[in-house]
This record gives sequence, structure tokens and C-alpha cells, in this order.
Amino acid sequence: MTDSVRSTHTLSVLVENSPGVLARVSSLFSRRAYNIDSLAVGPTEDERYSRMTIVVNVEEHGLAQVIQQLDKLINVISITELNPVSSVQRELLLVKVSTDANTRSQVLETVQLFRAKVVDVAQDAVTIEATGNAEKIQALLRVLEPYGIKELVQSGLVAMSRGLKPGSPKN
Repeated sequence: MTDSVRSTHTLSVLVENSPGVLARVSSLFSRRAYNIDSLAVGPTEDERYSRMTIVVNVEEHGLAQVIQQLDKLINVISITELNPVSSVQRELLLVKVSTDANTRSQVLETVQLFRAKVVDVAQDAVTIEATGNAEKIQALLRVLEPYGIKELVQSGLVAMSRGLKPGSPKN
């Protein structure tokens, strides 16, 4: 038996905006012992629906099985695998960095360089908000690390395809 090659896949799943849908969707991954790397859920332009952006690292065969099982759930309207090239993908980062009189200006220059924003300033720290792809977020964290990261929180990936909207609700 040969090992399958696992790779990262981003799924955009349109679901009914109703209680319990998130639990049913996430349990499909759990039952197959697939870890969800990132999960973001929020309302869409139509209040009847929510969109889930799910990032999972699985082999192609396993992904096909999960998609088939998701499609059988009554609350799932549509499923689209998003290609990184033909979609817009972003994460949000809030990070609190230690600063003092000697380092504050260097941290603020870094914020400008990465097109991030300062959202809070305290005597001993600066809180920064950044959005971007995973590579940009990781690069910013690497640059800020030497100053001392006191706290950070990162959203899951949110993504949508470029151009016209795919996956319109079934009628």
C-alpha cells in the first residue's frame, strides 16, 4: 500500500444560516480523522445563507469523499474548491508587540512597510492589525518577533473566487 500525497485545499461552502449546520459540517471532517487547518464562517449578502471557508490538508481521494458527503447534507447549498490563483484569500491578524522609547519608531516603520495599521498604543506595547495572505502575515510576524510578541490572534482564512459569483443557491 502506498502513501497518498496530502495537499492543502480551500473549500468555499454555502450553507443555510441555521443552528447546528457548523457542527454537522465539521463532524464530517472529524469522522474521517481530517484536521481542519482553518475555518471561517460568516453571513453572506443574503441573510438566509452563511459561507464557510474551510482549509484542510488531505489527499485527493479523501477530499472527493468529503465533498460528496458534504453535498449530501440538506443544509449545504453548494461547495466550491478555490484555486489560490483564481481566488482572493485573506487572513486577519491582531498582534501586540512590546515597545519602548528605543524600539517604538522601528515597529511603526515595520507597520508602514507591511501596510498594516496601529489600532492601540500603550506605554509598553503597540497593537497592530494586518490583513493579507498567509505569506504576508507570517513575514510580518517574523519581522516583529525580535521586539517581543506579547499576544496575537489570527482569523481563519476567508476566500472567494475572482470574477462572477459561483455557487448560487439552489432554488
